[in-house]
Amino acid sequence: MQSKRLTILLLLLCVWYTGNAQTGFYLTNGKKRADIPFEFVNNFIVITLNFNGKLPLRFIYDTGAEHTILNKREIGDFLGLEYEREFRVAGSDLREELVAYLSRNIVLEIPGKVRTGKEDILVLEEDYFHFEEYAGVNVDGILAGHIFSQYVVHINYNLHFITLYERKHFKLPQGGFTEIPVEIFRNKMYFYTQLEQGDSIIPVKLLLDSGAALPLLLFSDTHPLLTPPPTAVPSNIGMGLGGFLEGFTGRINRLQLGDLQQDGVLSYFQTLDSLIDAPYINRRNGLIGNALLNRFELIMDYNQSKIWLKPGRNYNKAFLYDRSGITVIATGQRFNVFIVQHVLPGSPADLAGIKKGDELFRLNLLRAKSITLSDVLRILQKKPGKKVRITVLREGKKLHKTLVLRDLI
Repeated sequence: MQSKRLTILLLLLCVWYTGNAQTGFYLTNGKKRADIPFEFVNNFIVITLNFNGKLPLRFIYDTGAEHTILNKREIGDFLGLEYEREFRVAGSDLREELVAYLSRNIVLEIPGKVRTGKEDILVLEEDYFHFEEYAGVNVDGILAGHIFSQYVVHINYNLHFITLYERKHFKLPQGGFTEIPVEIFRNKMYFYTQLEQGDSIIPVKLLLDSGAALPLLLFSDTHPLLTPPPTAVPSNIGMGLGGFLEGFTGRINRLQLGDLQQDGVLSYFQTLDSLIDAPYINRRNGLIGNALLNRFELIMDYNQSKIWLKPGRNYNKAFLYDRSGITVIATGQRFNVFIVQHVLPGSPADLAGIKKGDELFRLNLLRAKSITLSDVLRILQKKPGKKVRITVLREGKKLHKTLVLRDLI
């Protein structure tokens, strides 16, 4: 399933702090490997960690983030963290300002499996990015991908495990894995490949980003042929500090991944404008996220600058896109209050009279408060021609609407 819940575009995070970065996790009890369980929620990898020996917290595992981040200062205050230095940085829209603090000597642990030394992390003054609204579950922070980088990292999306191997004890599983060389820059992985769009074959450099919930994001001003196809629709492609970042959603014909390929890839197109030459962009043309990566088993070796991919059970599935025209976020203590954030003009939702700010009260026979964000998205992606009866709350009144779903892309 592919949802419209996208990654928060944390373009600014990698410029904050370049001092003593993470020492990383190490295996405990003399083990040669460790299996780390995770939840896979709306295309986010969520890991529960013990924070400073005091509190279990939930972090999104993000290979596209350069630093580990605690999203909520109130948690840091509650735990008595000391803040050594304040950072004030312009957000991704270059207008709003983000405030964060450096906190040192943080210990993260998954008991009996892995533990860090004394880490440096960043603590946000406010929860600027609202990951929870997109994941539909509680999220306390972002775990930088390279925190596991001293080991070979095997992400099994089918079994919901990340396995860490001591390098000298790692053997590539037999059968079906394709090796792809990568470039390591500022502890992040980039690979060179090509995509087909129309009659053109376009060389691209992509960031491997497990913190992105989308399949593919392309920066349309980094190559003259990376333009949205004629069938693309205007859409919100993420959240910046100044609000939603606008772009287009369409499909490319094919993306090559070593000897493997994916056809009809749902792709989001963004214009970087003044950010295009920023050092942390690293002259890349975009990124590949979890909605595509979860079609594979993924093995990463930072030391040898390579990854391996093996087709998983989702490899041949079509990339689904919302068929209603509604962008929804999850709010409330249990993340079961669903608010319409955007309605695509001319879409089934627009024609039915649904408006931004409406609260979804009932979908077909289901009370909204009895289902999850994943359930909502699944209903809105059903087959073309399917009728969805939606009751919304608007200014204290219940309004009954009927959508006839159809392909938007």
